[in-house]
Amino acid sequence: MRIRRTDTLVAAGVLTGIVAGTYGGLSSSGFPERPLDMAGLALITVSSLALAFRRSAPLQVGTVTVACAVAYYALRYPGIFAAAPFLISIYTAAVLGRRRLAVWLAVAVGVGIYGPIALSDVDPAPDGGFTLLSGWLVAMVILGETARSRRAYLGEVERRAIEAERTREEAALRRADEERLWIAQELHDTLTHNISVINVQVSVAMQLLDGEPELSRRALAVIKESGREAMGELRATLGVLRQADPEGPGAGLARLPRLVARAEAVGLPVRVLVVGERRDLPPDVDRAAYRIAQEAFTNVLRHAGPASITLTTEYRPGTVVLRVEDDGRSPAGVAGYGMGLIGMRERAVAAGGSLTAGPRPQGGFAVRAELPLAGRP
Repeated sequence: MRIRRTDTLVAAGVLTGIVAGTYGGLSSSGFPERPLDMAGLALITVSSLALAFRRSAPLQVGTVTVACAVAYYALRYPGIFAAAPFLISIYTAAVLGRRRLAVWLAVAVGVGIYGPIALSDVDPAPDGGFTLLSGWLVAMVILGETARSRRAYLGEVERRAIEAERTREEAALRRADEERLWIAQELHDTLTHNISVINVQVSVAMQLLDGEPELSRRALAVIKESGREAMGELRATLGVLRQADPEGPGAGLARLPRLVARAEAVGLPVRVLVVGERRDLPPDVDRAAYRIAQEAFTNVLRHAGPASITLTTEYRPGTVVLRVEDDGRSPAGVAGYGMGLIGMRERAVAAGGSLTAGPRPQGGFAVRAELPLAGRP
């Protein structure tokens, strides 16, 4: 509706300008002219008002304006202002991308007007408007093409800006999802492990409270230490939400001795093997390796029953392989174990590595993570 209203105003303005300029004698075609009568005024009116549909029906409007102009000048009506409607229709066709239509309209006008001039016995006056008409025909096509190209360029710039904004929003949402996943993994790995240790030690303390108070006190000490570490891990994770300390305290293979000591304190014998020369790992790989070991220890504690653990860290060229094996009962099918495996696998993949887990042929369960020393590519 807005476009139609604009085109209607253009049509009314063109009609007013042509009539005023023609009756005012402000231009001349360069040929002997007859006075403007009702037939000439009708041609001007039809061609001008047709411009109200110039964008919705460019072919029909172009045909009407060209036909009216050729008839107007063939009948030797005065002034050059009557050329305005077909010049606007040619420009409009070019702007709309109808280049071929614009060229054909220009050719039709040129043939329709200059043909009779070439066959006439009277030459136009040098200062007549027809001497510039060919230049205006070419100019309308060029101006229309230029305007169309500029609009297309601005449209592409706007589209790219919108696409860039949408991409930024998607990236922000993706980073938020990744951060939420990281926080969920940290809370799961840390709290599940420490709470599992606390539960085991509470059971031990309750059983030994009367008969063996010394062992009961030792279990309570482990509970205290586990609670302190859980609080520290929780503060570090919450620090990410406050943007205070995104990395938190260092969680890497250097903390494996503490993990082993805690497992042994709750009755899980641990055998530690290191194959190859120790080397520094990228922070994300170091953290992922420790969290995988921590989750594997937690699963043994929760699901394997009486068992011993073998923890192997193997340094290979370009990779580090972490294996956690136990000889307890297989946790396959035990409720709650699946989420732990999913979390370990997600950590390994996020660090650019891989993880496999499953029952051992000789009994028990094994977790194997292979992580690149260079971190995620």
